[in-house]
Amino acid sequence: MSKILIIEDEKNLARFVELELKHEKYETQVEGNGRKGLDLALNEDFDAILLDLMLPDLNGLEIARRVRQEKTTPIIMMTARDSVIDRVSGLDHGADDYIVKPFAIEELLARLRAVLRRVQIEKRAMGVQKVVHFNDLTIETANRIVHRGDSTVDLTKREYNLLMTLIENKNNVVTREQLLNKIWGPESKIETNVVEVYVRYLRNKIDVPGRPSYIKTVRGTGYMVRTDENDEAREETK
Repeated sequence: MSKILIIEDEKNLARFVELELKHEKYETQVEGNGRKGLDLALNEDFDAILLDLMLPDLNGLEIARRVRQEKTTPIIMMTARDSVIDRVSGLDHGADDYIVKPFAIEELLARLRAVLRRVQIEKRAMGVQKVVHFNDLTIETANRIVHRGDSTVDLTKREYNLLMTLIENKNNVVTREQLLNKIWGPESKIETNVVEVYVRYLRNKIDVPGRPSYIKTVRGTGYMVRTDENDEAREETK
């Protein structure tokens, strides 16, 4: 039975979500105060967190940021603010998904199932340590450590997933829609311009000034990475 933390100060909404989750056989805990919610998230083990953006004492962005510094617990942010900037900000602070109020409970449940499913897939994949080499990038897949040459590149979870998706499809164009489905999930309603934002973040971290970017933009379609002629991407298992 998955245990879900609901941090939401609208009592009627929190109660409604709690009852629906219990009906679906989830174990739940509800907290309406931001600071107390953060304490619960950090000090207890939950399988996922449903997090409101506007909360008393501590807002959802700060809660997501602090949780992500210590834990990998999936976070779905719930908020009435639906601009691209708001969504990008929530994702950048550590949220795994974003749902806009008012929402259908069926959609929330689908998004929750999706993030829990991705966690299980990642846990199974962690059983084997693989090292992927791409040009002068070295990627330790089990612990998600990326090196370019002798330098370590600090990537967020979503930036890492973006990089790996492009490398797995090296020398082929990956469309923005394919990246959305792969990284944010097929149930996500994030616009494709969010992909452009994350590609820019990733380029800023892995590119070397004065040298061509590894990530090529294919106008009107998507992105691709190319291997150097004498340095094919390869994988080894430890």
